[in-house]
Amino acid sequence: MSIDVNVTRNPDRRRYEASVGETTVAGFIDYQETSELIVLTHTEVDPTFEGRGVGGALARAALDEIRERGLKALVICPYIISWLRKHPEYHDLLYNAAPSRASD
Repeated sequence: MSIDVNVTRNPDRRRYEASVGETTVAGFIDYQETSELIVLTHTEVDPTFEGRGVGGALARAALDEIRERGLKALVICPYIISWLRKHPEYHDLLYNAAPSRASD
């Protein structure tokens, strides 16, 4: 059963935060940032919200925001790596990804 999740980037804490309701942080993705890329290092979801779509909402929102900013993602977080296997539409964002052959 999924829930309504709002994801924001918190640059002071260097993480993307998933909120449920007005104040409850249901999960987060830690990151490090350079001028070229964002390194997604760790994802954590509060056990109360596991299995309810928080991790997927975090992954999607973080990668969408990285795309909007014109950056690349270096993913070392096992959860995000696993999530990306099911979402090839985000592979173009990967820092070490092979160039797309669609235009060949």
